[in-house]
Amino acid sequence: MIVKDQEGIKEILKNNHVVAIVGYSANEEKGAHYVPKFLKEHGYQIVPVNPTVTEGLGEKAYASLKDIPFPVDVVDCFRRPDAMPEIAREAVAIGAKVLWMQKGIENEEAAKIASDAGLKVVSDRCMLEQYTELFLK
Repeated sequence: MIVKDQEGIKEILKNNHVVAIVGYSANEEKGAHYVPKFLKEHGYQIVPVNPTVTEGLGEKAYASLKDIPFPVDVVDCFRRPDAMPEIAREAVAIGAKVLWMQKGIENEEAAKIASDAGLKVVSDRCMLEQYTELFLK
């Protein structure tokens, strides 16, 4: 199910608290660092996913979604659009509830893969911006 309306996004943010950050970055200036930092500060459990790091924001990092040994609610993606179909397949395989493609990231194939498997899909939106807009204003 493709989610574009504010109520749908609010429901996702309110009810899904374990967020895998695919493409996590240790660089504090990148969105793939400061967005998960914000989410963690606002009560979300973040799970860094990047094969080049072992830890992020005090949390154990995993090389891939398949390596995470516990359930994940949201797969939040900071990767190029062409990487999204494979990430969508992995999100389906691990039983995630939501595939979230950050601002500037859209991929119809990935959206279809995830949506057809019953995941909610958000494209081209920033979790930090959406949270701020819906809960802090």
